[in-house]
Amino acid sequence: MRYIELHGAKVPVIGLGTWDLRGDEGYRAVLSALSLGYRHIDTAEFYDNEREVGRAIRDSGVPRGDVFLTTKVWYTHLRFQDLVHSCEESLRKLSTDYVDLYLIHWPSEAVPLEESLRAMEKLHEEGKVRFIGVSNFDVAFLEKARMLTTLPILTDQVEYHPYLSQKPLLEYCQKHRIILTAYSPLARGRLFGDPLLQDIARKYGKTVSQVVLRWLIEQDMVVAIPKAKDAKHQRENLDIFDFSLTQEEHEAIARLDRGEKVASRL
Repeated sequence: MRYIELHGAKVPVIGLGTWDLRGDEGYRAVLSALSLGYRHIDTAEFYDNEREVGRAIRDSGVPRGDVFLTTKVWYTHLRFQDLVHSCEESLRKLSTDYVDLYLIHWPSEAVPLEESLRAMEKLHEEGKVRFIGVSNFDVAFLEKARMLTTLPILTDQVEYHPYLSQKPLLEYCQKHRIILTAYSPLARGRLFGDPLLQDIARKYGKTVSQVVLRWLIEQDMVVAIPKAKDAKHQRENLDIFDFSLTQEEHEAIARLDRGEKVASRL
């Protein structure tokens, strides 16, 4: 596994996204991932699976300190007391005293960002949150967040894959040393039939998924959190550290951008 080390955090470049993995299926997916070597697990209060995620981490036998655990507060809970309560409820469901990373899931025009960040600073001071970040923030919102807190914004988690360029945001993140965490990095399977990606995959004896994940993590400050519920795909998503793409291949994949979003409010 490769890591990005930043502000004292050590973030695995491949994590497990758990959106829509609920109940026993979610529990088994996280347990499987941890047994295969995943050490970065991403969830959210909105996903309604924090209990299962926490139980899987506990039952895995992997020391809690070895798991980089992220959860998120929903955009309707961004008032100071609501955010603090939401985090404490997430910790209870996750059966842990702290999360490594706590994100504002979506920006809100209804609540001043400063108020939400003050609540996150309080949680950080109390040791309940090691690092803070945001999700689905554009450059303007991200810049505002940076200016409103003394804590580093560790990441901005956004949809990012070859069919959806994030060039302005990525350049901003690279300039200010903020991790861009790519969710839906495989565009929910829409990339699998792409001829260019299939050609590159054949060249390296890899799958399209592996080529796309390699393309993402070879970019400075990019982490990917593909969802995978079964061991076969989880193992496949980890098996990307034995080849490298050429600069020409990177550029060709970037040109696949068609502004295509696959995610709604996750």
